[in-house]
Amino acid sequence: MTFILLFGLVSLFSDMTHESANSIRGAFLSLAGASAAVIGFVSGLGELVGYGLRYVFGRLTDRTRRYWPMVILGYTLDVVAVPALALTSRHGWIFACALLIIQRLGKAIKKPAKDTVMSFAATQEGVGKSFAIQELLDQIGAVLGPLLLYVIMLFQHHDDVFYDYRNCFAFLVIPGAITLFLLWLTYRKFPHPENFEPEPKEYIPFKIHKSFVIYILGISCFAFGFIDYSLVVMHFSRRSLFSADTIPLLYALAMLTDAAAAFVFGWMYDKHARRSLILATLIATPFAAFVFLGASKMAAIIGVILWGIGMGAQESILKATVTTMVPKRSRATGYGIFECCFGIAWFLGSWLLGALYDQSITATVAVSTVAQLLAVGCYATLRLQSASTQRQAIQH
Repeated sequence: MTFILLFGLVSLFSDMTHESANSIRGAFLSLAGASAAVIGFVSGLGELVGYGLRYVFGRLTDRTRRYWPMVILGYTLDVVAVPALALTSRHGWIFACALLIIQRLGKAIKKPAKDTVMSFAATQEGVGKSFAIQELLDQIGAVLGPLLLYVIMLFQHHDDVFYDYRNCFAFLVIPGAITLFLLWLTYRKFPHPENFEPEPKEYIPFKIHKSFVIYILGISCFAFGFIDYSLVVMHFSRRSLFSADTIPLLYALAMLTDAAAAFVFGWMYDKHARRSLILATLIATPFAAFVFLGASKMAAIIGVILWGIGMGAQESILKATVTTMVPKRSRATGYGIFECCFGIAWFLGSWLLGALYDQSITATVAVSTVAQLLAVGCYATLRLQSASTQRQAIQH
């Protein structure tokens, strides 16, 4: 539990760094000259890099068992690239996009190893509860970060919002440095986290069973339809629904909802597993309609809250499910497959939905909603299959 809490604090300050950037990323890229299609493409490409390469680094981690070097390298790239956005020039959207891709590359390197070492401790404390605690601390940082930017924006005196945003990125070097210090401290205290989970008596190879395929289809549909927040904040900016200095507060609200949802559904998962997946996705599904079709601030706020619930499910119970499906020796590979498919779907969905936004907002909402309902169908199928397997086991 000490390890879980320490890693949670690492995630807290890491999220203060990059989730702060996410709260203004869409508006910043737009001010730097990027179109909606470009923002959608880059957001999706970032997720493709951030998720797609996780299979490669997951396999590498399983083969080398070098968990800490992968975690440390990934975190370093992650938290250094964000403050560097302060160096972006007036029309330097290409430079900004390149830094965002580097930041996502850092996540690709660290995530399979990080989730794997977390799973070693989680198997001893309850996987749903452990990932819920980690996500709760993670999202506290995701709330504090945008709030920090809001305070910084209040003290800005420029007439140009673009330069205000650049100053915000410069301040993020502080939580980034704290992240790396806490990571070093955790490494020094727990150099061999793989010892938390006992080795199996015999080697159990990882085989892609039908249930895992159904699960991957489900999370891919979810990722395809789950619109990236860059498009959400760009929409708010273009419609002038909220002022520039309050936009980080909306993201803070989303992250606060994310934390609460992750905690609730994580605890539910240990008792109700598949049911919690279905419920979380169903609740989040209408977010696009509220965000893009609602004409009021209240509708937008409701949409942001529902978006946060979807994110909470993604960061807690989706990961917990992989832990229960994949044996210890192959878990980094399992996480790599999971996050690679998730990233490819997120890339394709973000690209398509960003392009659709320029043509038809209604079509954007329709595609998002249908994709998430398909995910619910996959989760329901998985639950029925699991119940059938249990009945057959009892009969035998």
